[in-house]
Amino acid sequence: MANTQGVIDVLNRLQLVIVVIAGTAVAVMLTFAGFRYLLASEPGETERAKSALRSAAIGFGIVVLAPILVAILKQILSGE
Repeated sequence: MANTQGVIDVLNRLQLVIVVIAGTAVAVMLTFAGFRYLLASEPGETERAKSALRSAAIGFGIVVLAPILVAILKQILSGE
């Protein structure tokens, strides 16, 4: 049992690290896409910036929901 708990602790820490890295990447992408949108001078550039903003927003939603979904899966798989 102690060995299993150690593995679970490592996986929980790994999940936290991945969420922090992904959240940072999403924040950078949102900032970059926002600057692209503000500085866009042609309609094509504006559409690409909007697409980048949309994609970053979807990524943000995934990063926010990922820990919640993992917790639900843990609860389902553990049978509690």
